[in-house]
Parts: sequence; structure tokens; C-alpha cells
Amino acid sequence: MKITVKLFALLGKYLPPSAKENQLEIEVEQDAVIADVLAGLSVPAEVCHLVLVNGVYVEPSARDTHALKEDDALAVWPPVAGG
Repeated sequence: MKITVKLFALLGKYLPPSAKENQLEIEVEQDAVIADVLAGLSVPAEVCHLVLVNGVYVEPSARDTHALKEDDALAVWPPVAGG
């Protein structure tokens, strides 16, 4: 099934060169969970601070079990600091 992955800020470096505007449409297995997709892109779990699926926040404890569906949009941000 196809999903869209959006990796923001410094996480964009984990996307292949074919990605446009920090996002990429990819094929994943029917039973794929968030952690599977991020591992497939070699994104370390510890740098995934804010994770949304279709605009809804997914707790870190649910990322190993949250099943993705056809046409989902997975968006991920690293930790950010400001002052």
C-alpha cells in the first residue's frame, strides 16, 4: 500500500534524493507500523520527537503498534530547542 512520509528539519537527510519538499510516497507492507517505516528509512527512533499520522499525534509507546493504512501521511519532526 502507498503512504506519504514527511521528514522535517534535520530528518530530511534520511530521505532518498528523489524526495521533493521533504516528502516521499512509498510502498509499505499491509501490516506496516510507524516503527517499521522509520526503520526502513534508517531514521533512529530517538530523533523522532513529534510523530503525526494524518495530523494526529502518536505517542512514542504506540509507534511500534500503530498500523498504517493506504494513503496515510506520516509526518515526523526531531526535537527542537529555542530560546
